[in-house]
This record gives sequence, structure tokens and C-alpha cells, in this order.
Amino acid sequence: MPPSSTKNSQVDVLIIGAGPSGLMAGNALAKAGINVRLVDIKPVPVLVGQADGIQPRTLEVLQSYGLAQRVLAEGFQMRIATFFEPSPSGGLELKDIVPDVRIPALATHYPYEFLLHQGGIEAIFLDSMKTVGVEVERPIEPTSIQLTTNDPEVLKDPTSHPVRVTLKNLNAPDEPEEVVHAKFVLGSDGAHSWVRKALDITMIGDQTDSVWGVIDIVPVTDFPYIRCKAVIPANSGTVINIPREGDKTRLYVQMKEKAGIDEGTGRLDKNKLGPDDILNVVKESFHPYSLKAAEECEWWTIYRVGQRVAEKFTINERIFISGDACHTHSPKAGQGMNASMNDTHNLAWKLAHVLRGWADISLLKTYEIERRKYAEDLINFDKEFAPVFAKKAVSHEEVKKTFEKFGGMTSGIGIQYPPCAIVDAENQHYAKNLVVGKRVPPQTIVRSADGRPFEVQELLFADTRFKLLIFTGDVLVPEQMKKARKVADELLTEGKGLSKFVPPGKDLSAVFDVLTISKTKLKMMFSVVNDLPKALNSHWTKVFVDDKDILELYGGNAYNNYEVDPAGVVVVVRPDGYVGKIAPFDSLDDLDSYFASFLKVSS
Repeated sequence: MPPSSTKNSQVDVLIIGAGPSGLMAGNALAKAGINVRLVDIKPVPVLVGQADGIQPRTLEVLQSYGLAQRVLAEGFQMRIATFFEPSPSGGLELKDIVPDVRIPALATHYPYEFLLHQGGIEAIFLDSMKTVGVEVERPIEPTSIQLTTNDPEVLKDPTSHPVRVTLKNLNAPDEPEEVVHAKFVLGSDGAHSWVRKALDITMIGDQTDSVWGVIDIVPVTDFPYIRCKAVIPANSGTVINIPREGDKTRLYVQMKEKAGIDEGTGRLDKNKLGPDDILNVVKESFHPYSLKAAEECEWWTIYRVGQRVAEKFTINERIFISGDACHTHSPKAGQGMNASMNDTHNLAWKLAHVLRGWADISLLKTYEIERRKYAEDLINFDKEFAPVFAKKAVSHEEVKKTFEKFGGMTSGIGIQYPPCAIVDAENQHYAKNLVVGKRVPPQTIVRSADGRPFEVQELLFADTRFKLLIFTGDVLVPEQMKKARKVADELLTEGKGLSKFVPPGKDLSAVFDVLTISKTKLKMMFSVVNDLPKALNSHWTKVFVDDKDILELYGGNAYNNYEVDPAGVVVVVRPDGYVGKIAPFDSLDDLDSYFASFLKVSS
């Protein structure tokens, strides 16, 4: 037992590691009103280098937290990818110029990769958390972690504090350690995760002999494609140019096989390679163009490609790991920071519901079900993707086809979660293109009250609420208005339907955000909007039409594009923006059974 002088404290969620994954969780939980603490062993935040690529789906997620505008103001949009092969006369020959993101043009509101160094992303989260009084505690070292009980009754009780973590303040070595009693702990502490190792969680997978160097510079060059992604062959493999914010660029360089690997230990010795070695490969591969750094490089590293996933992501749904702590892979497809942030975007709302007492603790099982399956898919993708760039004589067509083949994975918009308690595709055919398990694709609809067009994703705030998209059909048709009133009465009226899942003292809107989308024309909607039941017209901002705006510039075809049954459909969008369930107007009981599988019925 710790000495009596040891400080003891309690917290709902303790997050160990304040990188992108931990900060995504900390910000989401803090904004949800959860008692959360974040600690990090580093004395200062990341200032330069590290991860830098943000994919389209991650930009959509940041938008849902109200953070995308600042991100977009600070970084760089990479829209063009160029591919080169050796010229018959020596030097380089441009073979193709294509869109960088290889997905249909209208598949996302952000059809590009976005570049902003990790420190910039972290600063945005840090500033957001400060608005609700939460800051990262540094430099704090965890020295022990223990799940203090195996009693299933205690573990099922979300009010208990079964995790004990001992923390040491490295700025005050003479002070006694603090023992934190936590309801939940999240280990977001990187590829060498202390949390993962302390819990004896094994990483499963392989480590290759492929060694890459990465360097950030302000280039001085006559290479005209320096502000585009450029995939360039080199004697050692491939060089990939990634333009960055400001005038900077990042260069990924395939080094010679086993370069820097110690023959005795088999481990990568970072003292055997340096920034000059990386730049020398770049200069050689860029010929006949010249390139040098305007000044000393801002940041550099070397790494050995490993493709591993943790055997499990949780201990009894009380301790979780996320990000690089549970999956590692090559960074060439720009997935690391994106996968890490989306791990905890998936987890945070679930923790919030459980901690509020609104959901059964079994909801937390879906984190591993969904994110470990994604991590396995990511590793399998990387095993096929990464070797293409290690070849010394790869054609631009092979590289381009690889980008095209995996566009859905790399952009994030193709991710689909498997069936589980919160993913039920039974009625998929009633809204074929709102795919259960996938995020809601973009579509412009028009607010009926003032004619303002909105992207549907703009309405899907990450505020822990389920969004109910009520597709009423054309309510100018008496039969459809009658159906809409019946849905409101049976599903959304106090004492009926979904009200059983609303905690005492709360309104339906605390748990469910109801958005009505009618097939009625904008000009005609004014004559019938007041006939809608209050539950479908709770505020003038909640009713939309599938029509063009008054200037006929935006909107229209939502029902067709989503392939929604005009007879009436309810689409459940989870708090993380993924479709969870679809129910036609004549099968509302399906919604009751869906929510009853994980939400608690109020007493």
C-alpha cells in the first residue's frame, strides 16, 4: 500500500499520452462535460515534425467538432499527385499528373489531403480544451497501473473506480507520487506504449528490413512540381515529395535495404544515418533538377517499417489503448495520425454515454470490435501498399493503380464498421446509399424556413447525440403527412417510443437530435410546415427540404442520391457520424429494439 503521505485522487477518465489520439479523446470528453485528466511524460508539446497528413474523413470529423476552419487556415491543401520514371536519356520523365485523392470528386467535401505538422494539430486541440478548463499535465510519468478487481459486478458499475494508476511529477522528484483512482484509463502513449507494455498486451505482426528516412526542409530547387505530391524512383527504391505548410516540404526516402540496421542486434541504429544521408539520396534521385535545403533541416528521422496490431485493445472495458499504442504501419499513405484520432473519436462518445449512466457498459465492447477490425484492415492494406514503393524499378502505372485501389481506405471515406450492437443493416434497402456502418456521405439540403443550403455533414455535430434523419417523403401529399404525424406520435412523443431512453429530467433533445427532411418543394413547404407535428418541427432550424435553394444553385436529389424510400424512412446516425440503423415508417419497433440493445431504459 502507498504511504499515507501519498496523494490520492479520483477521476472519471485518465488519459496517458497527449498526442493526437489522446487529445482527440480529451477534447471530446471535456466538451461533453466528463471529468477527464490528460498526462504526458514529455515536458513540452510537439513543436515540429512528426505526423503531418490529414485525410478527407478526418477533416470531416474535425468539422463535426467545430475545429476544421482553424485547421484549414493553418495548413496546405495537396490536390495534385505527379508520377515519374527514369528518362531514357537520363534523369526524370514525368509520366502522369492526377488528383491526389483517388476517390469520386463529389464523395467528400474535402477532396484533398491536408498537410499540417502534428504540433499544429495538437495546438488546436489544446486551445479547444482550455475553453472548458482542461489542460495537459507535464511532465508526468506513470509508474504503475492496476485493475484492482475482477469482480464482474464492480466492473459493470460505471460509478466504480477500479483502475489505480501511480503518477510521478518529474518536475518535483522529491514529492510523493500520486495515486489516481480512475473509472476508465486510456493509453494513447505511442508506439512504445508504457500502458500496453505494463498490461502485457502483445503486438502481433512483422517488422521488415525496409528502412526509410524522413526530412522536413525549406527547399531551394528548380523542380517545378515541388508543391505537388511527387513519386520519384531512386536507386534505393522511391522518394516521395509531400508539400507542407508555408514553403516547407517533406521528403520520404527509401534507404538501401538494411541501412542503419545493426548486424549484431538486428535493431535500427539511428546513429548510423543522418539528414545528410537522406538528402544525398534525394539529390541523386531529382537529377537533372537541383535541390538543397535553404537552411538546416527543421526535423528528420529514420524508421524501420513494421506492420503490427495489438492482440486486444482493452482490458475488461476499463483500460483502453489507442493510436500507435495498438497499431503501427508505414507512414507513406498518411494514415498514422488519422487512424489514431479516429480511434478515440469512436471511443469518446461511448464513454460519455456510459459515464452519464445513459448506456450500458457493454456499449464499450464495440470499440474493440470496430477499431481492431479497422486496424487489421489497415495492416493488410499496408502490407500490399508499402512494398510497391520499396521496388527499385516500379512503373508509375503500378504506383498509380495502388493509390486508386486503396483510395477508400487512405481517404477514410470507405471505412465500414462490421455488424454489432450499434451497426444493424437489416433494413439497408430502404436507403441504399446511406450505408449502415459507413459515415454519412455529403449531400446538400435546404432549410425550409430561410432557404439556406446546408451540407448534411454540417448538421452532424459531434455532441454525443444520436441524429435521427426523418425522411418524411412529400408532406404536401395528405397520406405522407398522416404517416409523419403517426411517426411523431409513436416514436417521439413523451411517454412513448424513444422517450423511454431519455434520462429523468431531460428532454428528448438531450439524447436525440431530430432533423426532418421532406421531399416537398421549398416554395410549397411554407404552406404545410405548421401542419407538421411539434416533434418534427421542434425549431425552425430543424426542418429541411430536398430541393434547390431559391437561386437554384445548390441542393436537390437527396432522396435519389441516397436512394431513400419516399414512403418514409428514419435513419439513425451515431454520434460519430456513422449510420447505425435504418427503419421504414411501418417498422418503428426496429428502432426500439436497436436502442434497447445498448441504451438504458429510464426508470
